[in-house]
Amino acid sequence: MRGGDIESRGEKDRGRNYASSYAVEDHRDTTWISWLIPFFVVANVVMFVVVMYFNNCPKHDNSGCVARFLGRFSFQPLRENPLIGPSSSTLQRLGALEWKKVVHQHQGWRLITCIWLHAGVIHLIANMLSLVIIGIRLEQQCGFVCIGIIYLFSGVGGSILSSLFIQRSISVGASGALFGLLGAMLSELITNWSIYTNKVCALLTLLVIVVINLAVGILPHVDNFAHIGGFLTGFLLGFVLLPRPQLGWMERRNRPAGVRVNSKYKGYQYVLGLLSLMLLVAGFIVGLVMLFRGVNGYDHCHWCHYLSCVPTSKWKCDGN
Repeated sequence: MRGGDIESRGEKDRGRNYASSYAVEDHRDTTWISWLIPFFVVANVVMFVVVMYFNNCPKHDNSGCVARFLGRFSFQPLRENPLIGPSSSTLQRLGALEWKKVVHQHQGWRLITCIWLHAGVIHLIANMLSLVIIGIRLEQQCGFVCIGIIYLFSGVGGSILSSLFIQRSISVGASGALFGLLGAMLSELITNWSIYTNKVCALLTLLVIVVINLAVGILPHVDNFAHIGGFLTGFLLGFVLLPRPQLGWMERRNRPAGVRVNSKYKGYQYVLGLLSLMLLVAGFIVGLVMLFRGVNGYDHCHWCHYLSCVPTSKWKCDGN
């Protein structure tokens, strides 16, 4: 949610129906035990509890607090925060993404801390369910190191792009990191195309999921720039970190029984990985330089506001 009193990156369904729509033709390598994604979930929940402790609604508005029996952990009035959570001032104090503080007060650490904050219980549950459904399977398939790098860098990439365009409000949430995992799933499928069956169906399914979730981001009070930045970061990192050795169909078909043929990385995998790494590094450098110079993204892309909110007769888009 962006604008108003509480800013978050929206609580949307990020492909919860995408469980396992493609399969590998040959036997998979080692299946990793997922522990990092559950750790991220616990860390986000603990952080939300800490935020509510510092929020301490009864101290400021005891009469309007939601769930007052929780004491200092009770929530802000629904008129202030319909997502059932803390005040925007508390989020701002504890590390929400805010352009002025990042640029003029040199608080670049907010690019990282904001992805561990959530605007409310609804926001937290939606993001954590998405993280479990998407992340655990990816971690089992690709390992905790790759998934951890993709998650964190995608979150920061989303924060950078968000800060370049959203400069009048604060933003919190793990949605950029989650979209990064979706982007990595897409690039992983593309770079490892030859080892999958039902690949066309899987690709179309994943593209539909991505398009739908990005389309939801054009609603008001949703920071779609964080989603786009996270998705692009994860998509590029997938080509760098997730390629698998390929075993061609002809080699499998013609090999004698009992003879094992070693898989090899294909040339296109090296090319995609190198180009993606170059684009990723260049994108981060340019984005950070523009951000800390105080550049407004809309000065260079006048139509980009339609990527985050499309005004209709039903709603208006706040100025950014």
